[in-house]
Amino acid sequence: MRKINDCPVITIDGPVGSGKGSLSYALARQFKWNILDSGSLYRIIAFLAKRQNIHLQDEKALTVLTESLQVSFDVMQHHGCQIFIESECVTEFIREEIIGLHASKIALLPKVRDRLLMYQRNQAKLPGLVADGRDMGTLVFPQAPLKIFLTATVEERARRRYQQLRDKGSDVNIDQVLIDIMDRDKRDMERKYAPLVPDHDAVLLDNTKLSIMEVLKKITEISLKRNII
Repeated sequence: MRKINDCPVITIDGPVGSGKGSLSYALARQFKWNILDSGSLYRIIAFLAKRQNIHLQDEKALTVLTESLQVSFDVMQHHGCQIFIESECVTEFIREEIIGLHASKIALLPKVRDRLLMYQRNQAKLPGLVADGRDMGTLVFPQAPLKIFLTATVEERARRRYQQLRDKGSDVNIDQVLIDIMDRDKRDMERKYAPLVPDHDAVLLDNTKLSIMEVLKKITEISLKRNII
């Protein structure tokens, strides 16, 4: 079994709206492992940039923000995760749609990604790590013993995101949500540095018609067969 620093790692990659976050939290909760939500790291940089009035193209200033980053993830007992910058809970702030859009642009900056790479790898600690993102299996943890590439149709992903935003009280248009997701997919897949692609040994899971419990069961079965848990 391949491990990172003797720590088992399961990577969950995939496009926006594929359900990576919910699945990763459920896995971490079930296995009692640590969680790395890499997308939240970029959202946090976007949040801090907005707070400090840093331009999204100011790569040098954005890179400086990563140098003293102190982020913690507190997996809730029944659902979700609380995200902290030092002692400040920023979970709701970084989930705002505008922060997500800014984060996807910041993720295109090579120097920011380079600085966050080691930070992410250092999160591999016992008893294990579930790493959620878009390049966890290809770049951050290429030797992970299990790599999942989770996806769903773009229409289903837009429907899920639309419902999430409506549940939060946002006045959104599903056609615009679909356009935004397609734009983010294009940026993620066409970026020169660590584009969104499944690794050669990733397990592809289309969950368009699967519940989170059905996907969780599949991954648990694979983990047992590979002697990861």
